[in-house]
Amino acid sequence: MKTFLKVVLYLLLALLIIKLLPLVLALTAIAAAGLLVVAGLLFSGVAAVAGVGVAALTALLVPVIVLVAVLSPIWIPVLIVVGLIALIRRSNGGVA
Repeated sequence: MKTFLKVVLYLLLALLIIKLLPLVLALTAIAAAGLLVVAGLLFSGVAAVAGVGVAALTALLVPVIVLVAVLSPIWIPVLIVVGLIALIRRSNGGVA
């Protein structure tokens, strides 16, 4: 009798699960959609912060690049002279 009762209870439980399956699937789908919305908002926030960071970095680097380009008639010849002096000192240093 115990085995028969267990089988009947398992069948009733299976029927109950089958009846409630659409409700469980609907709740799962709604929860998944909510998680997708939250994930989308989080990733869009990360993208916005990254965009602001790139814009700030660009705003800081552009004046430096412009300054280097404006001063290039001064620092390029100075760099050539310093390089030539270093080359001459290194080649004469081994003779003495």
